[in-house]
Amino acid sequence: MVQKLDQKLPVANEYLLLSGGVREGVVDLDLDELNVYARGTDYDMDFTLLVPALKLHDRNQPVTLDMRHSALCHSWLSLRLFDEGTISKWKDCCTIVDHINGATNYFFSPTKVADWFYDSISIVLSEIQKKPQRGMPKVEKVEKNGTILSIILGVGSSRMLYDIVPVVSFKGWPAVAQSWLMENHFWDGKITEEEVISGFYLVPACSHKGKKDNEWRLSFARSEVQLKKCISSSLMQAYQACKAIIIKLLSRPKAISPYHLRSMMLWACDRLPANYLAQEDYAAHFLLGLIDDLQHCLVNKMCPNYFIPQCNMLEHLCEETVMLHARKLSSVRSDPAEHLRTAIEHVKAANRLTLELQRRGSTTSIPSPQSDGGDPNQPDDRLAKKLQQLVTENPGKSISVFINPDDVTRPHFRIDDKFF
Repeated sequence: MVQKLDQKLPVANEYLLLSGGVREGVVDLDLDELNVYARGTDYDMDFTLLVPALKLHDRNQPVTLDMRHSALCHSWLSLRLFDEGTISKWKDCCTIVDHINGATNYFFSPTKVADWFYDSISIVLSEIQKKPQRGMPKVEKVEKNGTILSIILGVGSSRMLYDIVPVVSFKGWPAVAQSWLMENHFWDGKITEEEVISGFYLVPACSHKGKKDNEWRLSFARSEVQLKKCISSSLMQAYQACKAIIIKLLSRPKAISPYHLRSMMLWACDRLPANYLAQEDYAAHFLLGLIDDLQHCLVNKMCPNYFIPQCNMLEHLCEETVMLHARKLSSVRSDPAEHLRTAIEHVKAANRLTLELQRRGSTTSIPSPQSDGGDPNQPDDRLAKKLQQLVTENPGKSISVFINPDDVTRPHFRIDDKFF
């Protein structure tokens, strides 16, 4: 519906839906501007949806990633080499730089794109609420958090949080990350290089000294989905446990995000022997190892980006913040079991709250056209349940959902290369 509004979005677009919200570290975005949402209180399930504003998949399309003004892992995006139609369409979402020779350069602006996207979504949601259709979820909250749009939808008896991120999508691999491909990695021989380097994104986030209106951050979220297939279940358990412990403990002041922890886990996979990482009963060992790695990175203010190792994601930290969080981590390391029990209790409390709200019937939606003859107040959450079932039954697999915007009640699914 946003695409039909002003034809800015690509007609045939390719969205990436990730399990877990931005606050869970599924994408490398800054969390400072995000409002705090609590599982159980505000939502039951969370996802991140990457929506390409520009889809640059044509290898004949010249692209200008201008990294002269940016820190490593960041770039400006010039539309100078694009056709007049594209420039005209997106001119209002660009910053304009006039050169001495009289030429005008248009730089695709992450903040202006995010503002346009929020305004467009707001118009669409307003139209939906004026003319509700059967099968449509109930919009419970819409909030702009910096360059991210957070929407909570009531789908049957579940509340789904979607962090929607406008991005620029590329096929192939950026030159700045080419040297990473020359190294040996834990995924060698498990998946192909073509699967790992199928594409990358620019996400709307800038470096700590960067210009917010112009600077994008390189993201390899598509590659990370593939790499996740090669990580042992016991290490993933340790990662989830460590994330549950630190996500609140180190939340203020902002220093370590779950994405930093994810990067450390990938580096650990490269560093440690495969047969050691494959041990099914070593989750406790791996948890202690991740805490130690986290402490080491924090104290040394050094956490290299996994795909662009020359980019240190912690170099901006001040000594006061480092020492504060280092003391907190020392406390965790001295009694990790107690901190893990506390984190588990929080999860249980959130689940109890969710069940209680569902019992009260706090969330309802309009039934699907396919449920003719049923109770008109009976929530229809078959699509939500189907998605939840697919995610649970296919860990680590890439799941695509194809939806016709003119008939959202008949989705098609693809798991890896199988359609049904």
